Amino acid sequence: MVAEANRPLIIRVGKHLRGVFDRMIASSSLVANDPVLDVRDFAWTAGLRENWAAIRDEAVRVALQGKASPSLATISPDHRSIAEVDKWRSFFLYGYGYPIEESLARCPHTASAVARIPGLNSAFFSILAPGTHIPEHRGVTKGLITCHLGLIVPRDGDVRMRVHDRTVRWAEGETLVFDDTYQHEVWNDTNGTRVVLLIQFERPLRNPGKWIADLFLGVVRRSAFVQDAVRNIGSWNAAVKQLDV
Repeated sequence: MVAEANRPLIIRVGKHLRGVFDRMIASSSLVANDPVLDVRDFAWTAGLRENWAAIRDEAVRVALQGKASPSLATISPDHRSIAEVDKWRSFFLYGYGYPIEESLARCPHTASAVARIPGLNSAFFSILAPGTHIPEHRGVTKGLITCHLGLIVPRDGDVRMRVHDRTVRWAEGETLVFDDTYQHEVWNDTNGTRVVLLIQFERPLRNPGKWIADLFLGVVRRSAFVQDAVRNIGSWNAAVKQLDV
């Protein structure tokens, strides 16, 4: 109850109204409402697959070096219940529509690839340490869809994700598109680090669902929930830069 009370008002209110919003958005969707979606419905994913090696190389050269990628819980305290410190790390390029200019400058191939994504909301390298389990959770709105581009997928065990009643696995250079408003959880039962480029983009919608989704996302983007996270990213990057001097 304490954690719930400390959440931003938009998150608390949105959580209680989420079912209503999501049903209205789903009824206006121009793509399927399934847990796992067909990548062929999103032609732009081909560009990610074509450039995956260059994107992977930037992740290795930049995001996996030193303290470049903080724990997701450090950037977004609201994730602390599912993101154990140093188990799930992130290197943000965009966060809820806000570009992280310094990060984009350090990853030009990735920056170019994600800039071509229609309705881009967030983009970051998602880094999962060996032995990590991310408990069951769900996204904030059906107005967003998630895409993963596999960059580093260990092969000495099983690394997988359950989305509702589907279990999926990543492959290097391949994309996976899913609706994160379905309950989902992740396991990295290997001795290696799993790295994906995680993209969130706006669901293709007709009205009135688009009006509702745009209104909700606009409020979220201006909320302390997002603004604090963007400031935390800036502070972390500045601190890391000082260490590199």
